[in-house]
Amino acid sequence: MRYGAIAFAALTLSRAFAQEATSGVDLRATVTGEGIVASELTKAPRDGAPVAAEFRSMLYPTWKLGEHWTVAGVVNVESRPFFAGEFTTQGYGTKFYVLQANIGYTKVGKAGSVIVRAGQMTSSFGSFLLRYDDADNPLLGMPMQYGYYYAGVTTAGLAGAQIDATHGRWDCRLQFTNSSPTNPRSIFAKDQYGNWAGGIGYTIRQGLRVGVSGYRGPYLDRKFAFFVPGESKPRDLPASAGGLDIEWAQGHWNVYGEWQHFLMTYHLIPAFREDAGYVEVKRVLHPRWYVAGRAGYLHESYNTGGETYEATIGYRPNARQLVKVGYSLGRDRQSGALDPVFGVQFVTTLHPLSLAWR
Repeated sequence: MRYGAIAFAALTLSRAFAQEATSGVDLRATVTGEGIVASELTKAPRDGAPVAAEFRSMLYPTWKLGEHWTVAGVVNVESRPFFAGEFTTQGYGTKFYVLQANIGYTKVGKAGSVIVRAGQMTSSFGSFLLRYDDADNPLLGMPMQYGYYYAGVTTAGLAGAQIDATHGRWDCRLQFTNSSPTNPRSIFAKDQYGNWAGGIGYTIRQGLRVGVSGYRGPYLDRKFAFFVPGESKPRDLPASAGGLDIEWAQGHWNVYGEWQHFLMTYHLIPAFREDAGYVEVKRVLHPRWYVAGRAGYLHESYNTGGETYEATIGYRPNARQLVKVGYSLGRDRQSGALDPVFGVQFVTTLHPLSLAWR
């Protein structure tokens, strides 16, 4: 198994055409139906029923222009509340957002490869976003530091450019975006400030890779929930983050782990700090069955955050479908309250369109 940053940049390319096709169009999708039972759904401000039925679709359109050029996209459509971070937020409905929409140039040689992309893309910080699709994520939820808004690492898309390269056992990536991974901004929004992110990794041996990543740049906007009146200009208040990640796979075992530290600076109040980490383990019991677990934490400087513990059993009726039954337990660091969640997901992968020509 070769992880590497080249996989990070080519998330959608790996889902594309047969190698012999030099151009064409392709569309793949992951569709998820989910049932949730959670006490958090009954709490303010949602104040709803303890049971919810939700859905999520990930669409992967790809247009291969030739041997080197590709236009790729990732579109996410989901009802809310789908993830645990939305259980206590108000309202229902459907969200639509573009995670990726970019043009890329790929060059592959004997010793390595290079990909250059420009457009909309997900953050290059961390490693979980490689498994954000429900068909790739063996559990129902995601680590606490990942989320759409008000998270250390956004799952939304960012406008910018990125270069990825591999050479031998080494891989690296460098990304420049219009806003911070902790506060994604539309290209039409005010208070956009350039941010840098990147990482480097080394494959120690087949199946074992270690990496580091980081980002830095202004993160606040004047309407941000935590922008204090009278505070310095957002451009003078950078956020920075650093992280370590590891991936190990051997036989029927897969293990992932991340540790990350976040620092959001202020001048009128003390800087806001977060430490987060998780360990995720998957064991294949049979070609159709697996079990997986994840233990994680998010500790913040204002004594907020908490810990989560997740366990899931997965069953594959066939090559395109996956059924996941999971249970998680979250502890609120401030109140000490325990919030259990039981969920079921039915995941289907589709390939409705594939046209290729030389």
